[in-house]
Amino acid sequence: MPYHRGGDASSQADKLSGIVEESDLYEGFAPHVETSEIKTLDFYNLPKQTGKEPALRSHTEIQQLLQQGKKRDVKNILRENSWPINSPIRSQLWPLLCGQHQTKQQMLDGFYWEMVHQVFGTTELSEKPIMLPAFVDATHCLPYHLTSTGRAVADRIVNVLGYDCPDITYSPVLYPITSILLHFMSEEEAYICLAGLVGSKEKVFINQTKLQHEVTWKTVMQIAKKHTKSAISYFQRICPGLKLERVFMDWCWWILAGLPFQHLVRIMDCFFHEGIKVLYRVALVILNLFHKECQSNNEWSPDNIKNDIGNALIKFCKKIPVSPAKLLHAAFSIRGLSTQYISRIFIKTEMLLKSRSVLNSGSKQLIKSRSSDNLPTSQSQVNIQMMSHTLTIRELFTLWSWLPVRITMYQPVLLYTTEEHGCSLTTFYVRVEQHEPTLLMIKTCNNEVFGAYCSSRWFERNVKDDKGQRQAYFGTGETFLFSLYPERAKYPWVGIEGDKDLGHSSELFMAADSKMITIGGGEGQAIWMDENIRFGKTDSCKTFNNPPLCPSGDFEIRVLEVYGFVGI
Repeated sequence: MPYHRGGDASSQADKLSGIVEESDLYEGFAPHVETSEIKTLDFYNLPKQTGKEPALRSHTEIQQLLQQGKKRDVKNILRENSWPINSPIRSQLWPLLCGQHQTKQQMLDGFYWEMVHQVFGTTELSEKPIMLPAFVDATHCLPYHLTSTGRAVADRIVNVLGYDCPDITYSPVLYPITSILLHFMSEEEAYICLAGLVGSKEKVFINQTKLQHEVTWKTVMQIAKKHTKSAISYFQRICPGLKLERVFMDWCWWILAGLPFQHLVRIMDCFFHEGIKVLYRVALVILNLFHKECQSNNEWSPDNIKNDIGNALIKFCKKIPVSPAKLLHAAFSIRGLSTQYISRIFIKTEMLLKSRSVLNSGSKQLIKSRSSDNLPTSQSQVNIQMMSHTLTIRELFTLWSWLPVRITMYQPVLLYTTEEHGCSLTTFYVRVEQHEPTLLMIKTCNNEVFGAYCSSRWFERNVKDDKGQRQAYFGTGETFLFSLYPERAKYPWVGIEGDKDLGHSSELFMAADSKMITIGGGEGQAIWMDENIRFGKTDSCKTFNNPPLCPSGDFEIRVLEVYGFVGI
């Protein structure tokens, strides 16, 4: 839509005051952007300026807050500050936000260009098309407003990232996010931002496998059934044979392929700080807005949309009737959608998919581990025989058959043992807390042997929620308990067994502080140990539906061993 040029110049200048900070409407964009295509301002929808609007925050202010650890303040600023689409702040702000998630050591100057040369043999940009990695969805290589040069740059970035991160096997949203980043920064900066998002441990930004992709859209569907009940009921009423799965499989394209670019940029301001939960919220608002329009706008009447609701949703997003500010305000006003709630739904969905061995809508099978597959190397077996006081080779093979299949590809390494490192919880944390996952093995003074596969880092005991409070419990549904002597048994998370909501008490996986360690909760603790790693107790609990792991319930620890996995 062309700009509305009606009215005299002074009246338009009044409308622009306080909104356009720069003299050049396009100075906020990188050189490889076709700026003439971008609607920087819509004069029809400008809010009336009162002169009392708070000044937009600067990059320096946000940087200082991050350095002070005030992430919640930054979150609120990003949600509330509607920087114009052409604001130059994003060339500094987005690298700052993405950089905080970087888990690897800071990249050395020139690292990216060395990778480019290694992959392509030159740093010159080829005029010929580049073959994209297999993890890219060729139907959704969205360039937005990049020039042909910009598109070639995006192709190159994605290739280098695929070379540097071979674990990425399926990631359809990675290319669009690369394109969005390139609108505001250089090629090297965009790569560094992507590396931070892909490598993030604390938050999810970009799915990297087909399993993660499927779990994500099924999580959105489960959340929508609760938070947009009216919309879901309406769609099912006008399309009796509708399979919701077909609609939600494309949920991310409502946003990335449907919404106008100015909406998308403001969403990314928040996404690069908060993660994928921002997109979940926006998707729910889109569903509610679409449902509302369906009831009042003939363009979206049942006859027009019932044959393809998914496609209709994307078309609706292109004409979305609210501003970016209103869209975000509605998204962040949804109640009962905490990070913890979303995480519980995601983990439960993931575990259900794994337990049913279903991947990508049933088209590929997730191979279960067997004791004869991916066994520890002979050297690892010798090391364990020499060092372990809890594991025989036979017990090691049994335990190996219970591990998630991806973990069996790595070799076990002894991280901590009370025999060598002493009986101190402080030492335990120093040696173990940054490793994920870990195997915790206990041998009691009565020679019972039992323990737990702990899916998350013990360091997470220090992670604070959005309110600045430490979370009492952490971990995921991959955590399980086991007993090796006198009985052999595995006790997986109860959530694997069905779809029903089991409540908070069934999701108490791991807890720890300076005085104790706990695994499993809900009407009892499956494993509890004191700060001196001397005494413990075991009860049945709701999280794993296990019996006490030793007959007496209370036990004295003869030896505690913790294993990690090399190469993870």
